[in-house]
Amino acid sequence: MLKVSDIHVSYGPVAAVKGISFDVKKGELVTIIGANGAGKTTTLNALMGLVPVSSGSMLLKGEDLSKIPVEGRITRGLSFSPEGRRVFKSLSVLDNLRAGGNILSKLKADERIHDMMEQFPLLRERSHQDAGTLSGGEQQMLAIARALMSQPSCVILDEPSLGLAPKIVSQVFEIIRDLRETGVTILLVEQNIKKSLAIADRAYVMELGKIVKSGNAKELAEDQSIQDSYLAAGS
Repeated sequence: MLKVSDIHVSYGPVAAVKGISFDVKKGELVTIIGANGAGKTTTLNALMGLVPVSSGSMLLKGEDLSKIPVEGRITRGLSFSPEGRRVFKSLSVLDNLRAGGNILSKLKADERIHDMMEQFPLLRERSHQDAGTLSGGEQQMLAIARALMSQPSCVILDEPSLGLAPKIVSQVFEIIRDLRETGVTILLVEQNIKKSLAIADRAYVMELGKIVKSGNAKELAEDQSIQDSYLAAGS
């Protein structure tokens, strides 16, 4: 589904991503874990075309994404729910969903809105509220639903639990698990490493711009070095 090979990303003279490679197979939930500053969000931004890649390749269903703009990546099946949710706070829930489906025909967009309201019943209740009046957890549900509006073949989630209360974090992870059960392919970057490894199929560990370890998520959760580095404090 998604194959990344030896990509490099720099901000001026600073190398943020240093030749990483990974893949996400159809129907998988793959997580990239690592400390703040490891290069995880930069990697996701590169996948979406939000930052340039200096070398390497990114393939979605075999097609090279490197010269395709953001909108083109969305039409080809890649979708992104960014860190910090970034809903359009002055727009209603309904209009946020419409924005997520702006590549679709009106008929298809209306069908997808119906699907999202079925999948996230709370959004139906809040459909005419401004997104800025929603709680943090409700905004995150909206952000995920908006990313799903384009009916992506692969959805990228960046820090979906960031800044949320523990009870809401558990709800968000239930949503992600449910999405995976429906067959959606997911690439997840998340600060809550314990919960990420619990729901993922596979994981990659990123440090200082490089992938330093990868494998089955459950096995990595039992890896002593991972426990010492990331799970000891109950992450």
